[in-house]
Amino acid sequence: MTAAEAIEPTTKYKRVLLKISGEALMGDQGYGLHPPTVQRIAEEVKSVHDLGVEICMVIGGGNIFRGLSGSAQGMERTTADYMGMLATVMNALAMQSALESMGVFTRVISAIPMDQVCEPYIRRRAVRHLEKGRVCIFAAGTGNPYFTTDTAATLRANEMSCEAIFKGTKVDGVYDKDPVQHVDARRYEEISYDEVLQRNLRVMDASAIALARDNNLPIIVFSLDEPGGFRGILDGQGTYTIVHG
Repeated sequence: MTAAEAIEPTTKYKRVLLKISGEALMGDQGYGLHPPTVQRIAEEVKSVHDLGVEICMVIGGGNIFRGLSGSAQGMERTTADYMGMLATVMNALAMQSALESMGVFTRVISAIPMDQVCEPYIRRRAVRHLEKGRVCIFAAGTGNPYFTTDTAATLRANEMSCEAIFKGTKVDGVYDKDPVQHVDARRYEEISYDEVLQRNLRVMDASAIALARDNNLPIIVFSLDEPGGFRGILDGQGTYTIVHG
């Protein structure tokens, strides 16, 4: 009996992908990794894993290096993007270490082969890891420049047959304008893919939203800073916005 078979999920979703930014791992620092923050997010993931939910993760690399900003400073874009992909591998390894310190078996799977530190991406092998109750962290984006980790997250979620993407941010949903700068900003309970694109609400980049729309994959936007927020949504509680058809 596999780990996934031993615990029958009691939630609406049996397999999900959690997408977080690299900046989420740096806490109050201006750069790099903040180990207590990594540990706190790992505890959130473990609490959902304990429900029997199969979890994939994609973590950005903006806390270490962002390809787009590198190219804006004169670096060749392709090189800058590959550097950003390597940053996501570092973040994935940090999250793996935190999860495994809690007894959660984890696999880092990279779109760029680097066998000494993580597995290469093979879809059927990744699906088997999930079926065995392991958390799969997909690193190095799609393995191609000019594609963001948002697009990589949507691509992997579709390939893994995930039932939803959970996008962890610093705010508790999608707003019609920046809630930090505008006290009258209104949060949407739900919104369509097309509205997100038309209003340029920047939930994820346009190609990621379009890919989710074309495959009818819901995106749930919630606050990663709210303790228990990830599990709360799966328990039918919490504050969030769902982007769907």
